[in-house]
Amino acid sequence: MGNPLFQKAREAVMIAKQAANGKADTDLQHAIDVAKNALSSAYAHSSLAEKAQLRQFQQELDKLQ
Repeated sequence: MGNPLFQKAREAVMIAKQAANGKADTDLQHAIDVAKNALSSAYAHSSLAEKAQLRQFQQELDKLQ
């Protein structure tokens, strides 16, 4: 099944990106805050490969702000 915290972080970043494009029914800042929290939680419990992907997700999130 994989790392559920990693999955949640990936989904949260995807929702934030959708909110930035006007394709999600959520406030952009709220979506970014949720994604940041999910990334932080996932990072502490991830493998090295997952951490590399989480850093990429963080960079994508940074571009939204």
